[in-house]
Amino acid sequence: MISSLNQEVPLAGLRWTSSIREAAESGRRGGGRMKRWRREAAAVLLGVLALLGAAGEAAGSEQKFAIEPQDQTAIVGSRVTLPCRVINKSGVLQWTKDGFGLGAHRNLTGFERYSMVGSDEEGDYSLDIYPVTLDDDAKYQCQVSSGPQGQEGVRSHYATLTVLTPPEPPRILQGDHLLTTEDREIELECVSLAGKPAAEITWIDGFGNVLREGIEVIIEPLPDGRRFTAKSILKLTPKKEHHNTTFTCQAQNTADRTYRSAKLKLQVKYAPKVTVKVVGGTSRLIEGADVRLLCSADANPPDVTYKWFINDQLVAGDPTTELVLTNISRKQHDSIVKCEVHNAVGKSEESETLDISYGPRFRSRPRSVQAEMGATVTLSCDVDGNPPPEISWIHEDSDRVVSMSSNLTLTASQETHGRYYCKAVVFGFPEIGAEATVYLKGPPTIISHRTQFGIPGDNVRLECSAFSIPTPQKVVWSFRGDDLGADNHHEYSILEDPLSEGVKSTLIIRDSRQEHFGAYNCTVYNQYGSDYATIVLKAQKSFPLILILIAVFGGVVVIVVITLVVVICQRKVTKTPVENLDAEKQCKESDRSSNISELKMELRTGSSVSNVHCELEGGSETGSEARLGLPLAGPVPLDHRYSNNRFSAGDYPDPIFPPKTDGQNNNGYVPYVDYSRDYNPPPPPPAPTSVASSVTTGGGVDPRYSAAYGNPYLRISPQLPPPTGLAPPPPPYSAVRNGTARHATGPTSPVTQQPQYITTQQATIKRGTLATHV
Repeated sequence: MISSLNQEVPLAGLRWTSSIREAAESGRRGGGRMKRWRREAAAVLLGVLALLGAAGEAAGSEQKFAIEPQDQTAIVGSRVTLPCRVINKSGVLQWTKDGFGLGAHRNLTGFERYSMVGSDEEGDYSLDIYPVTLDDDAKYQCQVSSGPQGQEGVRSHYATLTVLTPPEPPRILQGDHLLTTEDREIELECVSLAGKPAAEITWIDGFGNVLREGIEVIIEPLPDGRRFTAKSILKLTPKKEHHNTTFTCQAQNTADRTYRSAKLKLQVKYAPKVTVKVVGGTSRLIEGADVRLLCSADANPPDVTYKWFINDQLVAGDPTTELVLTNISRKQHDSIVKCEVHNAVGKSEESETLDISYGPRFRSRPRSVQAEMGATVTLSCDVDGNPPPEISWIHEDSDRVVSMSSNLTLTASQETHGRYYCKAVVFGFPEIGAEATVYLKGPPTIISHRTQFGIPGDNVRLECSAFSIPTPQKVVWSFRGDDLGADNHHEYSILEDPLSEGVKSTLIIRDSRQEHFGAYNCTVYNQYGSDYATIVLKAQKSFPLILILIAVFGGVVVIVVITLVVVICQRKVTKTPVENLDAEKQCKESDRSSNISELKMELRTGSSVSNVHCELEGGSETGSEARLGLPLAGPVPLDHRYSNNRFSAGDYPDPIFPPKTDGQNNNGYVPYVDYSRDYNPPPPPPAPTSVASSVTTGGGVDPRYSAAYGNPYLRISPQLPPPTGLAPPPPPYSAVRNGTARHATGPTSPVTQQPQYITTQQATIKRGTLATHV
């Protein structure tokens, strides 16, 4: 209707336009016609307005959708609502599912899970489905039929409802445990059923890493055509690291993002995993040291055997987990030590490269070079060492370092020529060095002595040495203008010895005579010029052979005589102390056997080895000085009964005196004291009744045991009682006083006081318990 109206309106407009044109023309023709035209135009305008009003009324009653349903996705068991809202609904509305009508009533009888929700006033006829099942997966459409006044019916777009179904829990077809061998490919298959869409399967290894390679996925539809079975096949090459680890298969789809998983524990049998290391914590070794290498192996099964190789050569012996190399050298540097371990699965090996530190050594020494002025030359210093040596070049003329590399490149000049020293240093080892010289090419220079000597009658040699870079081409000798290199000079011969820096030419004169002595000319030639020198040969007087032999023989005799004198003197020096010791011992024994209480006079001289000194063992005197000893109180009468040396020195040893504390050293001698004034003995004990009393006289003590015996200050009478059969007393103790001698003025008079003596408190006087004071 609207379209027909739209077609009619333009036609009326055209008619109205044509009428206006006709009226305009008729107006030209005449004024009467103008009125006629106005009437017709008004009629046409009224017709147009009528048509427009009819079209608007028809358009206001048309049925149309305010909201149409859209595609949706739902999970089984959820609720879904497909919207549908209609404006100016006048026909009948219903929902269709895959083209099948569900009914016009809101409760949709026969479809308990379906209903139309909303209100008629709002024109809302949305389809609500709860709970969603897999059967609800379909295309839905909202339709409105034609109205009672001829309104045209309308249909919405198709809305597809996709129903998703979570997959079943996955499972691994190989089970939950698998035993395999390393490096043998295996397949692990994981299956997840009845998912819509098909499940997404993920593999995770025992270290938590998601595996993305070596996986094949197969999707198979179920008979209902809506759900799918997913299979994931993992192709895996097991390694030692996979032993006792768990592989996980996870499955999910968009219906349920919660992973469901299945697990498999993998056990791997593997060949030994070998590690080789140097025992001691450092891989750098020192030349000459011993090195111990340890081979560790991890294997399943763990029963293993070992083999050692050095540079692929089997090490002999009974192999163990350790290998000891003694006294390693630089030849073994970078050697590959390999440990090979076997078990039931297979073998594995691991190697260690020996890094041996050693001092520098020249592979090739620097060589001297000859160069033109301005030429570029290179000196090479090839040194082996580990770590690599630090090399420095030193110019000896300027004493400065000119390079720190193994090759020294320079331009030959007056400043750069000369000797260079290459020094190589390896930390911890002695440094080494070598020299090379840069020579500038030029004319030769003769450096020999200008005056040389020879003996007439002998073969004489004249030397002409020349410094020449390059090597001289020839050397010419002449004497008195005559070239000596000619064949007619048979008494001359010339020898040339090449040197590193020139040449040495030797002129030999056979059986020289007086006319051969004089001035010789030596001329040296090379590519850059020549040099000459006059060498004067002078006659040298020779000593007769007999004089030389006599001088040599005389020198030998003098040396032998001096040697004998030294030996004899040494023997005398070593023999003198023994002789003195024997003489001193004889003096002591002589003193013990003497009954004279007096001091001896000694005259000692340090320069004579024949003097005999009689002194105590503890005494010592040095220097050449004379000491004078005087008797204390004159001689003591000698009783011949005690003068037969009846007592040995061992029966009455010398007394031992305690050390002095007054700071003086008397060498064991008792200083002079006045016993009559200083000594007060205890009162005499009662007369003894033992056999020892028979030695007393008149009730007194035997004078031999009194303090007066041998002491002039304590004596009562010089007359001694006869012995009564007892053993005679020991001889008096005599010694030489060390210190200033006190001179007695004369013999003392007998003392008239009571006898003074020393005795013991015991009744019996035993031998060896007597005391004697000097």
